Amino acid sequence: MIIADTDVLIDFLKGAGATADRIEFELKQGLCTTVISAFELWSGAVGSSKRETAVNILLDALTIVPCKPFAAREAAKIRYDLQKEGRTIGMADSLIAGICVTERSVLLTRNKKHFSKIAGLYLGEIH
Repeated sequence: MIIADTDVLIDFLKGAGATADRIEFELKQGLCTTVISAFELWSGAVGSSKRETAVNILLDALTIVPCKPFAAREAAKIRYDLQKEGRTIGMADSLIAGICVTERSVLLTRNKKHFSKIAGLYLGEIH
């Protein structure tokens, strides 16, 4: 399963080149996103009916993966392990990573800086 991070979905909504092309391709293959990314997209769209419509159409085309208790526990472990090493990522990114690790999914993201630090997390490439 491939799970799209918020950043690449925003790029898709903006029609941003190679990222938009990759998302378009993956949508035909059954692309997923997390409930965390759905929240972030909806949060950015509130107040603009045009953005809300675009986000709703996109999210309707995706499978939204929930954050189950085991994934939340994994996210907490990821966050703790990174903090022990003096590295941090945001809570939302920790939750996204926890979901992807427990689902054994590939995360499609441009945010390699945060996510490449996480053991057991597979990252997809955008060409």
